[in-house]
Amino acid sequence: MTRTTRAVPAPGSGDPAIRVQHLEKSYDDLHVLRGVDFEVAPGSIFALLGSNGAGKTTVVRILSTLLRPDAGVAIVGGFDVTTEPLRVRESISLTGQFTAVDEILTGRENLVLVARLRHLKAPGQVADDLLARFDLTEAGSRRASTYSGGMRRRLDIAMSLIGRPKVIFLDEPTTGLDPEGRIEVWRVIQGLAEQGTTVLLTTQYLDEAEQLADRIAILHQGRIIANGTLAELKQLLPPATVEYVEKQPTLEDIFLALVGNRDTDKSRKAQS
Repeated sequence: MTRTTRAVPAPGSGDPAIRVQHLEKSYDDLHVLRGVDFEVAPGSIFALLGSNGAGKTTVVRILSTLLRPDAGVAIVGGFDVTTEPLRVRESISLTGQFTAVDEILTGRENLVLVARLRHLKAPGQVADDLLARFDLTEAGSRRASTYSGGMRRRLDIAMSLIGRPKVIFLDEPTTGLDPEGRIEVWRVIQGLAEQGTTVLLTTQYLDEAEQLADRIAILHQGRIIANGTLAELKQLLPPATVEYVEKQPTLEDIFLALVGNRDTDKSRKAQS
């Protein structure tokens, strides 16, 4: 999958969609967050990268008002998560590690249900538009239990977009998916940012952060130890040593060379 490049405002160039300062959270003697700081520009994809237990889900739970911090400030969409939690909830959506899809219902029925719960007009039209947007129209009349992992996750994200939230939190969105399903979800996430949605995703997959994120923050033992674009993070390492290695042809190289040669021979014979 080719990484797309978008024009994204640099941090500090305007009001951030998310601003976190000195965030702390502990459970008894376990210090999960030890002063976390970062900003997310509107319409960008921000990856919070870290191993299991680093505190990624705790950050998301605080930003989505499901958990109160012990100290620090967290602003989402211009609203403080502690003093204005209702205003924050109106502007966000959260997709957790496990899908919230009702497998007894069809894909369309899942979307209609959420649209009705949000008191939207024409819930059927909302559902049909999202099915088309996420390439699920043909599967819309099937029970969600028949969906592949990638399809189920796409439906889950589609459900979270009902009401047009400005900010969406994706907590480990591709956990448990096969490679094809991961690529499907990656395309969906890139599409969200291209349409102006701010995306904060947590992941432990290095290639996922590299493919998707405009900026990457590495969370380790409750602290952000690095934060920047992929190019900026690469500059933290010493310059690469240039080595010359004999490159062996891949099966793709062999196939294209053989097919290309035969096509060329046929073209020459046809012209002679």
